[in-house]
Amino acid sequence: MDRAPGLSVRLKLTLSYAGSIVFAGALLLAVVWVFLLRYVPEVIAAPPRGAPGSPGPMIIPDRADLQRAFVPKAALVMVFLLIFGLVGGWFLAGSMLAPLTRITNATRMAANGSLSHRIQLEGREDEFRELADAFDTMLARLEAHDAEQRRFAANASHELRTPLAITQTLLDVARNDPNRDIGALVDRLRFVNTRAIDLTEALLLLSRANQRSFTRDHVDLSLIAEEATETLLPLAEKRGVTVETTGDIAPTTGSHALLLQMTTNLLHNAIVHNLPEQGTVRVTTSVHPMTVVLAVENTGPKLSPQVVSTIVEPFQRGTQRVHSDHAGVGLGLAIVKSIAQAHYGTLIITPRADGGLRVTVDLPATRADGS
Repeated sequence: MDRAPGLSVRLKLTLSYAGSIVFAGALLLAVVWVFLLRYVPEVIAAPPRGAPGSPGPMIIPDRADLQRAFVPKAALVMVFLLIFGLVGGWFLAGSMLAPLTRITNATRMAANGSLSHRIQLEGREDEFRELADAFDTMLARLEAHDAEQRRFAANASHELRTPLAITQTLLDVARNDPNRDIGALVDRLRFVNTRAIDLTEALLLLSRANQRSFTRDHVDLSLIAEEATETLLPLAEKRGVTVETTGDIAPTTGSHALLLQMTTNLLHNAIVHNLPEQGTVRVTTSVHPMTVVLAVENTGPKLSPQVVSTIVEPFQRGTQRVHSDHAGVGLGLAIVKSIAQAHYGTLIITPRADGGLRVTVDLPATRADGS
């Protein structure tokens, strides 16, 4: 935005300091004038020279004499105060605005794309230090978000390129081999295309959760948990996994569709990454004074804390990729984390001592009156 040039803040502060000093000096001189000179008579009667008892020639200044002596000195004092106020105010304003200059330079660097710079303002806690620390925190979050977006874009590009490359290879083989089984080729293309569609829909869902572009309604996590369990019960039976769903009514506010997707992803992940035989999954809901909790616990292989800390990243699938019809696209827990954060909740993943994971989602609770 183009704006007309004006006085700098430093010059304005300098003029303010100088004006304050000159005003204080003028007020002090006025006090001296009013409360001192007013008691000096305009004409002072002196005894005649040579009078009996007179010590000799006497010079007694009257008000006019004091005025002639006071006014020039007062004018010099005012000039000195003005110069002192301008010079001292200029350096004082520069010293006070130095932190603001550093913040401005850091802002310009951030606007040009450099998010790694930090102000790191020294000194004791004050308004400028608080502003600089808040700006450094904002830059750190922006840098982390930018790095996460770049990493996610790179991973997404790689994941989307894979099904497209497979499709291209299958089409090239079919063109070079007219006698190839068309039915098998179509089935393979359908499978690859389905995986690409699932990945695209997962990316769109993740973007929607990150942008928090959804309508909030009153929902019950216990009902959502039961709905997700009914949906994935055939998959659990096929893989020999027992699913137990218990808990209290857990009222909260949010998107029913997104919270159902979050719960479904957690349950799907717990079923797929389980023991090959006689695995179990426990889904529970509980209510606390300020939060409601959804917990999904499953049996499975033992995982180290280092592995657990990375599985919420996009396209991470635990210790290794799972190649099956229900392996997912590597965005399940990433979507869960984004949906939880979009509902002002937290996601906590901890490894179980006997193997498997315990995943809990804490969401703000809704009271009985709907608030």
